[in-house]
Amino acid sequence: MGLLDGRRALVTGGAHGIGRAVALRFFAEGARVAVLDRDGAGAQATAKECEGLALEADASDPAAIEAAVARTARELGGLTTLVNNAGLGLLKPLERVEPKDVERVLRVNLASAIHATRAALPHLRAAGGGAIVNNASMSGVRPTPGESVYAAAKAALIAFTLATANECGPDVRANCVSPGVIRTRMTEGLFQVPGALEPVLAATPLRRVGTAEEVADAILFLASDLARFVTGQNLIVDGGLGLPQAGVDPLLKGFLARF
Repeated sequence: MGLLDGRRALVTGGAHGIGRAVALRFFAEGARVAVLDRDGAGAQATAKECEGLALEADASDPAAIEAAVARTARELGGLTTLVNNAGLGLLKPLERVEPKDVERVLRVNLASAIHATRAALPHLRAAGGGAIVNNASMSGVRPTPGESVYAAAKAALIAFTLATANECGPDVRANCVSPGVIRTRMTEGLFQVPGALEPVLAATPLRRVGTAEEVADAILFLASDLARFVTGQNLIVDGGLGLPQAGVDPLLKGFLARF
């Protein structure tokens, strides 16, 4: 038996990276999966791998996501699980951020999850209950330089998750994950710069970056009955990167070295 036997899931942003890993992991655990992405060819490729339904749509378009959710429920025979994974990054100094940047980042990282959740709730309840897992970011917990708007969007997504859990129980659970540095197509550029990740590795207790599959495992846990008494939580998946205190840790390590 799989952890998701009988479940019917919709994964947004499922063509690549974490979304693709989630779709494949869910399929391996017995779920029927719909893969939604603006990249139609990518959605088709992932859906083929997991014998699922491919949906070419913009998750941030309210009408498009509502139609996609309805089609998912219709073709999969209901909807029990929603993974709001669609997102994009923005690295730009705050004084250079333009209004169009703000609108786009908030629309894709926050509004898409709100629209999908609103559309999915009636189907989740009709199925007798379900689980929602949102993909946030460590930047939403500990904002980083140059990611002010992205961090704000992800922080809002975490708050939206908690509000959803509070409002939609007991039949619907809502949680989120906040990945740290994960090797995906979006972060690949960092890996191509020699030495760029050395400070990250040095500050991470596990001394490595994460993989999309490791985040997918965390999402699987939250979507499954293993987390049946877990709702309104933000699970940080960062290898411990958020633990060091910049400035203080090097100071204390210097003192510790004397003992």
